[in-house]
Amino acid sequence: MELRNSKIRTASWVGIVGNTILAVAKIVIGFISGSLAVIGDGIDTATDIVTYFITLIAAKIMNKPPNYRFPYGYSRAEAVATKVLSFVIFFAGAQLFFTTLIRLVKNESHEIPSMLAIYVTVFSILSKAAMAIYQFSIGRKIQSNMLIANAKNMRNDILISSSVLIGLFFTQVLKMPILDLVTALLVSLWIMKVAFGIFMETSRELMDGIDDESMYYKIFDAVEEVEGASNPHKVRIRRHSNMYTIALDVEVDGLKTIFEGHLIAKKVENNIKDRLENIYDVMVHTEPTGNIEKEKFGLSRQIIEDECKKKKDAK
Repeated sequence: MELRNSKIRTASWVGIVGNTILAVAKIVIGFISGSLAVIGDGIDTATDIVTYFITLIAAKIMNKPPNYRFPYGYSRAEAVATKVLSFVIFFAGAQLFFTTLIRLVKNESHEIPSMLAIYVTVFSILSKAAMAIYQFSIGRKIQSNMLIANAKNMRNDILISSSVLIGLFFTQVLKMPILDLVTALLVSLWIMKVAFGIFMETSRELMDGIDDESMYYKIFDAVEEVEGASNPHKVRIRRHSNMYTIALDVEVDGLKTIFEGHLIAKKVENNIKDRLENIYDVMVHTEPTGNIEKEKFGLSRQIIEDECKKKKDAK
């Protein structure tokens, strides 16, 4: 965990330094060249500096050991931090949107941006591409949604800068400075869309949701391979950063001793750990075969298949 947090901190500092240089360059040259689209792109890059400081703080919090208030530890600080990032990004996009919209409505006279705006935008695209590749590489290697979200933001920044470049090109060719404002408006909408996507992604982890349905089937298969264990149900998978906590109920012969039941549960636990990666803990509850309880939470093979059937019928 410490090595993972160290990599997150290193990636964060790379993002902070790189985006600081780009943000200053784009905002200053945006004002000099008279391009609101480049200034907007610079503001978006400035928010990236904030997001990387958030990841830096989150990495420090995640390293704290469990306590009575947070018995699972602080690993979900990563999901909370990613959620905060989405708000920061959305606010920057909304601010640019309203600023640009007001200028369009007022129909003020606009000057054609100078070639400096094009040069700094090309430099931004190349720099963001390098940072995106680096962040994706580290994020996937250590399975960090927070770094992957930042990498996606970098990737989206490339698209934003590219749209700014296209807008500047046509502004220079067609001599229509209003295209710069229209591009800035489109950039702001894209920024808000990215923020909403990041917000929704983190909501799943915070609500104990899992994207990969196959994980449940691997658990069912792992239980059914153990002699004496059957009917895996009330299966719950919780994600904590890049680790998973699994809880489930299995049925065993009610005439077996507590010790025998414990051995079966232990085999189930080990079998699940063999099939799935990054397991933090597995909690297996045994109950006598044929025991019927109303399931208020968790999943079984039948519940998932019924849900899939309902979705298919709905189509």
